[in-house]
Amino acid sequence: MKTKTQSEAVRFVEDKIRSMRDNSSLKGKAIRNRTIELSKKEMPTYKKDLLKINKKVDIKQILNKTISQNVFQTMDFLPSAFVDLLFIDPPYNITKTFNENCFKEMSINDYAKWMDDWLKKMVRFLKPTASIYICGDWRSSAAVQLVCEKHFKIRNRITFEREKGRGAKQNWKNNSEDIWFCTLSNDYYFNPEAVKLKRKVLAPYRENGIAKDWMQDDETKYRWTYPSNVWTDITIPFWSMSENTPHPTQKPEKLLAKIILASSKQGDVILDPFAGVGTTGVVAKKLKRNFVMIEMDETYCLYAQKRLAMAESESTIQGYSDGVFWERNALSEIKKSSLLLDKKREVGNRFKILG
Repeated sequence: MKTKTQSEAVRFVEDKIRSMRDNSSLKGKAIRNRTIELSKKEMPTYKKDLLKINKKVDIKQILNKTISQNVFQTMDFLPSAFVDLLFIDPPYNITKTFNENCFKEMSINDYAKWMDDWLKKMVRFLKPTASIYICGDWRSSAAVQLVCEKHFKIRNRITFEREKGRGAKQNWKNNSEDIWFCTLSNDYYFNPEAVKLKRKVLAPYRENGIAKDWMQDDETKYRWTYPSNVWTDITIPFWSMSENTPHPTQKPEKLLAKIILASSKQGDVILDPFAGVGTTGVVAKKLKRNFVMIEMDETYCLYAQKRLAMAESESTIQGYSDGVFWERNALSEIKKSSLLLDKKREVGNRFKILG
């Protein structure tokens, strides 16, 4: 068998790359760009699964469905007391274009009134044990707090770091967002064990030769930490991530996984009234929860439907593996941990066979 020289091997790889670029589906797109695309040919397939409502519906009619309407057009028709977890990611109080729609910045009082107009109507949808999470940035967080205080019991404010965007020359870089955690009553579900973070230990400490507050898998030293209200392990979707879409403010699946695992059980119902491209529904599906999503932009609804279809065969969540949340950029550790777990399972299966 003839062995390729180094130059021949290089030419072979270059030819392969050119061939991939010449493929019509990849024209104008970098090879590592994994952004989800939606073709005109696909649109009718996903559009037929979208729902529109103009009369009162029961939970069976809307469960695990995407409602393609303005939320204000749907609220009078939705059932009462069907939601275990309400996740809301509304337009922040800045002028921003979302496909064919544009949200205009307003005064803080007007923004609070706009929020209150729809949030007060959503209280009816909630079970007595429901939890509520509402996103905002520094411009809108004050309004979120004021409106939440009128309707819910505020439990905490989560702040997550988002490593995306250019620095500012005349201000501090806007590098964080808030999520307000509320409940409808004092009787609510919260499971911190499901959202512990596995952190690498950089300076492991021993006491009398025994590891103190840390463990080791092969070469990896780590400790389990309970989740705080400051999240620094979140990666905002970008072009090389398989969950990325053209939506300008898409939330990461990992962020939703934390919220869903902490504040819901399998089989619970999650409502997202500003669903965008469907991250809430996709993660709910991957984690065996039910969902109802509402989104006014039809194109975003179609992206949501495509992502739900993709979740049928791809249930992974970036940054969450084998029931473990990992720090950002910990892919190599995740792979090592998965291999080790596979080995342990293989050994266990062998013992079962021998037994």
